[in-house]
Amino acid sequence: MHLSFLKKIKKKRFTSNILKDVFGNYHFIKRFLIFTLGCISYNSYNKGKLQLQGTEYIKNLPDKRVLFVSNHQTYFADVFAMFHVFCSVKNGFINTIENPIYLLNPKINIYYVAAKETMNQGFLTKLFTYSGAITVSRTWKEGEKKVNRIVNSSDITKMGMAIKDGWLITFPQGTTQDFAPGRRGIVHVIRKYNPIVVPIVIDGFNKAYDKKGIRIIKKEVLQKMIFKKPIEIDLNKDSTELIMEKIMDGIEQSSKYYKNHIL
Repeated sequence: MHLSFLKKIKKKRFTSNILKDVFGNYHFIKRFLIFTLGCISYNSYNKGKLQLQGTEYIKNLPDKRVLFVSNHQTYFADVFAMFHVFCSVKNGFINTIENPIYLLNPKINIYYVAAKETMNQGFLTKLFTYSGAITVSRTWKEGEKKVNRIVNSSDITKMGMAIKDGWLITFPQGTTQDFAPGRRGIVHVIRKYNPIVVPIVIDGFNKAYDKKGIRIIKKEVLQKMIFKKPIEIDLNKDSTELIMEKIMDGIEQSSKYYKNHIL
């Protein structure tokens, strides 16, 4: 299947333009979806519920070739919050989303990685997909069954397309479980496309929302999102293990943070 996808890419030579993004999705539909989903979710994050730190580090990032790596606590609430932040920063606001006027001028070349099985669960998730999801096959899990697949080259290609066209959000652990191991597929992407890699640390989302991140289960819960300086990576000298270690340290999910967590 991935070979046919690669042939399709080569044949069509996907490029973004004034009407469509690199995957052929219409910009005006994405703008409408980001605006609508942003308006619906805004009250969940505003008025002190979402505490931001470090967005000054992303203010001057280039418009393309940026990879965000983050820990993960819900399927969608984490991503929705990041969309709010990125659109807010684009419009000149730092460490705040209090002025929703930014939804009228959203950043539309934002993409995020999501599992295919998660995004094929109904009409709502299809709308989420159109807004910027890059669907990939898990290499270690299919439903509740554990598997051991090789990294799908077409998935890496899709992530590379997103990086070349804009900003890509990834969750290296591939799960909402705290301190789960990082998946090395992300290092393949970094080595191949050499993006700026920016770590994000989030907290509180799993207390405020259900696992899907759509239904609020507890109001007035403080949600935190911390952006850090880009990770320094030397692709010529750093081993895969070292790059993975830097990523896990950056998102505060490495063994040393686990030890502090249980103390």
